[in-house]
Amino acid sequence: MNTSLPARVSLLSSFRLMLVLAVLLGLIYPFVVTTLGGVLFPHQANGSLLYDRSGNMVGSALVGQPFAGAQYFHGRPSAAGYAPDAAAGSNLAPSNPALHERAMAEARMLQTTDALAPGSIPVDLLAASGSGIDPHITPAAALAQAPRISRERGLPMTAVEQAIRTATENTGWFGEPAVNVLRLNLALDERSPVTE
Repeated sequence: MNTSLPARVSLLSSFRLMLVLAVLLGLIYPFVVTTLGGVLFPHQANGSLLYDRSGNMVGSALVGQPFAGAQYFHGRPSAAGYAPDAAAGSNLAPSNPALHERAMAEARMLQTTDALAPGSIPVDLLAASGSGIDPHITPAAALAQAPRISRERGLPMTAVEQAIRTATENTGWFGEPAVNVLRLNLALDERSPVTE
């Protein structure tokens, strides 16, 4: 009895199935999904880029970035140095002394810049996110920085609080409320431009 013919037929059938699936799932499906994403969601498909009023691209709504000036809201600390190509958390355990020292250094800085008492500092101003490039902070973290922003920009506290409310996302049923730091700082720059 010749068993090589069924084995050859089975091998050819497997090879044809592999080719069909490779073309379908490796070429056609990604092309359709990418095309639909670009047509239905062009802003998101192009990186959710944000522009200032002069038309200059200043960043992405999806990627955190550092803000050094006292007149700007500051985001979460970044374990990746805010580099989107090196997105990563610190992976330090709560028992790691290096994590404790970094958090204490952040707390000391916030005590100096924002006059925050150690027990009143929102955790997202001390702890980096899992990605290291989270562009959001909690409304509590934004409100903790509001007095400094009000003072540095010469804006009434009510105007700063209104800007925080406007920049707050996820106010519906899904997810926790979060403030996009870049959008918030851009809105404040439009209202009260920073002079260098």
